[in-house]
Amino acid sequence: LKSFDLDLIILTVKAFDTEKAISQIKEFIQPKTYLLIAQNGYGNYEKAIQVIPKNQVVLSRIIFGARIIEPGFAEVTVFGDDVVIGQPENVISKKTLENIARILNQAGIPTKISGEVYAILWEKIIYNSALNPLGALLEKTYGELAENYETRFLMDRIIDEIFETLKAYGIKLRWETSEAYKNHFYQNLIPPTAKHYPSMYYDLKNGKPTEIDALNGAIVNLAEQRGLKTPVNKFITLMIKQMEKAFSTTT
Repeated sequence: LKSFDLDLIILTVKAFDTEKAISQIKEFIQPKTYLLIAQNGYGNYEKAIQVIPKNQVVLSRIIFGARIIEPGFAEVTVFGDDVVIGQPENVISKKTLENIARILNQAGIPTKISGEVYAILWEKIIYNSALNPLGALLEKTYGELAENYETRFLMDRIIDEIFETLKAYGIKLRWETSEAYKNHFYQNLIPPTAKHYPSMYYDLKNGKPTEIDALNGAIVNLAEQRGLKTPVNKFITLMIKQMEKAFSTTT
């Protein structure tokens, strides 16, 4: 690969492998190579720009699920919305971003660009944090979580705590309040993915580590740095970590 001038590298590893992956690919990053962060959770972009110039790092929000059929082939199992790409600090030209989006669209992956990609990614982090750990712990689909009073109550508290944390950091979303986001969450985001089980559920079943530290765990850490408490997110994080230990010893 060193003999090729790569135009685009897409990073899709789980969040806990981000640093290792970036250390392995940095030697392939040429002055005109772009790195597209196509991952879940908080911290992937932040880790990437510590190693790679930020004017070569593109952030994305992915909200579709897929499974590998065989090497080189994957099946999209659930589709929530178009992929959104952008540069959080606006240091990559619109033309370059449009070219990347065009390539992805030609490959059959609906993609658009946005100057609000960082806020849009945070909305996905909220979505994942509310649904993934509860779905994994209780072995429920997204739709089942939304239909149940107890799990809906917990998801509401998770979302409220995240909004309070983001407010402390001055991170603005497209929804000014957690209530406004929750209306969007239940009315627009969950219905198209109602039958979906979170990947965290399969990770636990297969004895693999989860991305909890980039989701609810990241919220807990960010909140603590501002002197805030996020008891529901912390409880969920501890439960998943305990389940990771339990499943890793039985598989």
